[in-house]
Amino acid sequence: MAIEIEDQDWPYLNKYKKENALLDTTQTGENRIVFMGDSITEFWSNVHPEFFLEKSYINRGISGQTSPQMSLRFKADVIDLKPAVVVILAGGNDIAGNTGPSTLEMIQNNIFSMVELAQTHQIKVILCSVLPANYFYWKPKEKPADTILALNKSVKSYAKANDIPYVDYYSAMVDDQKGLPLVYSNDGVHPNKAGYQLMEPIVERIIALYV
Repeated sequence: MAIEIEDQDWPYLNKYKKENALLDTTQTGENRIVFMGDSITEFWSNVHPEFFLEKSYINRGISGQTSPQMSLRFKADVIDLKPAVVVILAGGNDIAGNTGPSTLEMIQNNIFSMVELAQTHQIKVILCSVLPANYFYWKPKEKPADTILALNKSVKSYAKANDIPYVDYYSAMVDDQKGLPLVYSNDGVHPNKAGYQLMEPIVERIIALYV
């Protein structure tokens, strides 16, 4: 069956197109901070919107996205907004195989490429751990817990080697089954309000180093 290429938007470049156009990219003195990620980031604005109120935080999370999709929209949703800082949280959906099988090396390369793009444009980077999960309800055959651990270890090592701040949500949220406990999540993957309230000071301690 023929596919209409013009109807496709694989990286979801149109998701924030209107919002991005409304931002005055000439005003960078406000220490604008972009949060780049997947549903963990996107849902933050819905579940705990207070986090973003009266701050120069811009949420550019898209539910279901993998790191190659984020890489493709990184210019439109991060670089062109001229932020002082980008906070990157990526990899969980890659492990779930949302856009096809991904090796750890593939995920790392995409994350590290986003870091390099940001640094090329004088944007400071904060890297985040993937949140714990031992079960993906939309991919029940996957066993993600150990792969998440391995990815976080690699990203933390890269951050240390390159003098990049690393936000360790994982250690603060993981239970004894390498999962996300129900006190912080209603589905074992996405934070609830209590989960986001726990995450808030962890990332803001790192942001405070930059602004």
